[in-house]
Amino acid sequence: MSHSDEQLSFLRSLIHGRSFCDSTIRYLESLLVSKDVKSFIEVRSSLTDFLRSESLSVIRSIASKTVHEKLLVLEFFVRAFALVGDQQSCLALRYEALVMRELKSASCRWLQVLPEEWLRFVEDAVRNGFHAVAEKACENALSCLENNDDHKPGGDMVSKNLKSIISEITRLRNCAMTSVSSRSVLLRDISSGSDSRVPKKENNRAAEVGLTQQAKTMSSKHFFQKWN
Repeated sequence: MSHSDEQLSFLRSLIHGRSFCDSTIRYLESLLVSKDVKSFIEVRSSLTDFLRSESLSVIRSIASKTVHEKLLVLEFFVRAFALVGDQQSCLALRYEALVMRELKSASCRWLQVLPEEWLRFVEDAVRNGFHAVAEKACENALSCLENNDDHKPGGDMVSKNLKSIISEITRLRNCAMTSVSSRSVLLRDISSGSDSRVPKKENNRAAEVGLTQQAKTMSSKHFFQKWN
């Protein structure tokens, strides 16, 4: 067994042993220390594949656990994916955690998602090019804020900047919707070959960009519906 295989094996043993703590994160971080760029890229790619596989396995295995335990696991993998630079998986699990908290907040007030948390997530999704995810998150956030008595005028938890947060989320939703719509039109035109004025090389490049964005749209689906 190679040294890298031994390291992954030990990391797997930590995860299977439910060691979702800072020490495991620090160990993961130590594996990313490489002498050169090539080695770093190879290690990061290997760890990304490993974490995606392990996270799915672990998340399915805790379907019957409490919300608190599920959130701890999600938080661990969010941090792990952030370390290896996998923004797709990181955002997918962050969104999953926000939705779970909001769904359970009716009976557990401490789980309630703050307006600032929704805004921060949407900003990160848009910044990283996940416009379809951002659009969905905006709709969810606005619905939660509008239906929550604590966030209505006169509510105990109304903050002075709530209106500006809602306004910003609405603006980001509109931007995300425009981006999603534009890329859908681009993909349709490329698929039908309707724009003959665009050189083939540029068409191919546009198609690659479109497919990349489509992948970002679908990237979180392998995490969703995993609690059933």
